[in-house]
Amino acid sequence: MSELRVQNFAISLDGFGTGAGQAPDAPFGHAGERLHEWMFTTRFWHRMGGGTGGSTGADHAFAAQHESGIGAEIMGAGKFGPPGWQDDPGYRGAWGDDPPFHTPVFVLTHRPRPPVEMEGGTTFHFLDAPPAEALKLAREAAGGRDVRLGGGPSVIRDFLAEGLVDHMHVVQVPIVLGRGVRLWDGLEALEEAFDIEAVSTPSGVTHLTFTAKNR
Repeated sequence: MSELRVQNFAISLDGFGTGAGQAPDAPFGHAGERLHEWMFTTRFWHRMGGGTGGSTGADHAFAAQHESGIGAEIMGAGKFGPPGWQDDPGYRGAWGDDPPFHTPVFVLTHRPRPPVEMEGGTTFHFLDAPPAEALKLAREAAGGRDVRLGGGPSVIRDFLAEGLVDHMHVVQVPIVLGRGVRLWDGLEALEEAFDIEAVSTPSGVTHLTFTAKNR
């Protein structure tokens, strides 16, 4: 069976995966881009933007796993757009006409709408469904490939709480946000369900990989 994977999900030292005050011009709230600066110098990021160059060290090696073997994605309403996007029937996401997913994407929202087909192979499907049901649909669409759980933090937390995540890559960034949405709340003793490895890099971040036990 395909795996459910979290890739390149960044959190602060105090566990926040996004800041407070999300808005169209501030998708991560007061955190800005600070959670993701570690990635911007990597070759992976340069290639994502159609460029060349960039570092090829450990940060690049971890970041580049984001694409490998993925056949579908699940994301929350907060990743698809800023608060209030559901009130705009013409809203098509935050990535332009050719989003970077190139797979079916299942957006979890309490206000579903018809699917939106984009350029490059991305189709957004809007679901009001519990985690297990959403994962079943995403696996069917993935055609035997893995499903990426894209976030935000509350969505990842819900799937972790139900024991559905097979592999998780979390990047701990050396900043303190103080407010926003935390990843770990309510997940006491989560470490007992995973084998965990940590790798620190010269950029100052620590890559934490969680591999589910007894899969």
